[in-house]
Amino acid sequence: MPDTIHWGILGAGSIARKFADGLRVLPDAELTAIGSRSLEKADSFGDEFGVPVRCGSYEQLARLPQADAIYVATPHSMHKEHSLLCLEAGKAVLCEKPFTINAAEARQVIDCARRQRVFLMEAMWTRFLPVMYKVREWLATGALGEVRMLTADFGFRCGWNPESRLLDPELGGGSLLDVGVYTIALAYMVYGRAPSQLMGLPHLGETGVDEQAAYLLGYDRGELAVLSSAVRTNTPQEARIDGTQGRLRLDGFWHATRATLFVDGKEPEVVELPFRGNGYECEAEEVGRCLREGKLESDVLPLSETLSIMETMDELRRQWGLKYPTE
Repeated sequence: MPDTIHWGILGAGSIARKFADGLRVLPDAELTAIGSRSLEKADSFGDEFGVPVRCGSYEQLARLPQADAIYVATPHSMHKEHSLLCLEAGKAVLCEKPFTINAAEARQVIDCARRQRVFLMEAMWTRFLPVMYKVREWLATGALGEVRMLTADFGFRCGWNPESRLLDPELGGGSLLDVGVYTIALAYMVYGRAPSQLMGLPHLGETGVDEQAAYLLGYDRGELAVLSSAVRTNTPQEARIDGTQGRLRLDGFWHATRATLFVDGKEPEVVELPFRGNGYECEAEEVGRCLREGKLESDVLPLSETLSIMETMDELRRQWGLKYPTE
C-alpha cells in the first residue's frame, strides 16, 4: 500500500460527514472520493470537505482506481449490498456498524472478502479509541482481579418519525442494531468470547421495532453483562466493569476520553486520553495500519467477532419475535 491511504466514502449522510471530519487529522490518509445516489449530493459533500472526485452512483465509486479503501456509510439495510459491491471491485472496506442486518448477511460479506482476499472490518469506532486501549491493558494485567460483571447502557430519545432509519423496520430500525450493538461489542471486548446464556426483554413500539430493550448475557464461569439500549428514552450512557479487586468506570463509554480505575485499598486512578480529531480517525488509522502490514482483517476487531456479535443480536431478536421485512 502507498504511504497515504486514499479513501472513498459511500453515502453522504451525517455519519459520512463525521468520518470525513475525522480523516482530516491523519497525515497519512486522504479523502479522495465521495459517492452518492445523485451527483448533486456528491458535489455538495465534496464542496464541504474538499473532495476532488465526486461520483453520482455507488457503482462508479467502487470502480475508481484512486480509492484504496471505502467507508460504507449507508443505512443498516444496505450494508451487505454496498460492502459486496466494493469488495467485488477489489476495494478494502470499512463498513459502519451494525455490520449487516443479520448473521446470514454478515457471513456473505465475510466470505466475499476472504474469497477476494480483500481487507474488511466493521466500523465499531469505540473499540479503537485511545482510552479503550488503556482499558484493555488494565484488564489484561488483572488490575480488577477477576472480572465478574459488566453494566452498560446506551439510550437516547429520537424524534417521532416512523419513516426514519431509527424506527422503520424496512431500514433495520430499533435500538438493538443502532446502539445496543455498542454495549454487546463492549461485552465481547471485556470477556473475549460469546455468552453461553442470553435473554432479553424489549418494548416493541408502534412501528414494530424495539424502542427500548434490556438484555442479560451470561458466561460459562458465571460472569454477567447487564445491558440496555433505547432510541426513545434518554439514559446515562455509562459503563462499569466490576471485578474481585476493583472496578472501572467509563462515562459516555461509546465515545469516552476518560476512564477511572478503582482498586480496593488504593486511590482512584483517572486516565484522560482525548481524541486528536472527533474520534473517527481512530478506526481509519487501524485500517491504514492493517493495509500497510498486508492484513486482511484487524486483530483488534476480527471478523469472527463481528460475526459472533451479529449472531448474539439475531438470537435476541428471535426471542423477541422481531424480524425485519428484508429477512
